[in-house]
Parts: sequence; structure tokens; C-alpha cells
Amino acid sequence: MTPPPAQRTRQAPVTVRVFSQQFSSTPRGARLARCLALHELHTWGVPAAGDTADAAALVLAELTANAVTHGRVPGRNFELVVTLTADVLRIEVSDPRGERRLPTPGSAPAPAPLADAGRGLLLVQALATRWEVRDRPPIGKTVVAELNLPG
Repeated sequence: MTPPPAQRTRQAPVTVRVFSQQFSSTPRGARLARCLALHELHTWGVPAAGDTADAAALVLAELTANAVTHGRVPGRNFELVVTLTADVLRIEVSDPRGERRLPTPGSAPAPAPLADAGRGLLLVQALATRWEVRDRPPIGKTVVAELNLPG
């Protein structure tokens, strides 16, 4: 039975945009993933020169580079899923290597002062509102980073 018109409540429309793609586990695949995701964000209305796009570019670059450097299994791809809602940009990067775990949020070790590597997850931690590592059944892991959108 339909309620009378006076009792109906109006809900704001919810728009969720999703970009999902697999890429080769190579530096070229990581670069292509970052470029296509940023292009998709721009088509969704996220300004290319804004703080959100800049933070997303750094997080995408780090997570995709980690996937091809540390999560690479020969012959297997990595997957990128970018989801945009009204208030959150979510970046998920999955790779097939599950036995090697990344540090949990807040426990990323600080690199030696003159080290030329080891700062990537510290960048993700600084830029993302939240991030975590999840198991990816049947094998692998997914790193999820979320950025709250302004306004």
C-alpha cells in the first residue's frame, strides 16, 4: 500500500561513480592506471588542479607502484578500483601477492634519514583520511585509501 502524498519522504539522489580496471604489473601499467584514474576523476567533475586531484594522484602513484614493485607475481595483473560518492573518494589497489603484508595504519616505519625509499606509505598516511590493508580472497591483498572530499 502506498502512503498518502503528505507522508512520503523525499530522499536526495545518491550518485556513485566507479572506475575499475586491471593493469599489467609493470611500471607502464602503474603509470597508465594513475593517468586513466585521474582522467576519470576529471570527467566526474573533480578539478584537475585541485587539492583532491593532487592528493589522489600521489596516493594512486604510491599504491600502484607498490603493487607492481612488491605485489608482482609474473603473469598476473593488479586491479584498480576508484569510487567517488558525494563525500568520499575511495582508491583500492589489489595485487596477487598475499603472503607479504604491508604495515598497518600508524605503524609504517620511518625510513633512515638518507634512505632513498620507504616514504610512500607515510605519504598515503598523511594524505588519506583512512587507509587499510585487506585480504583478497582467494589470494592477494587490497590496499584501500579514502580521501574525504571538501564541502
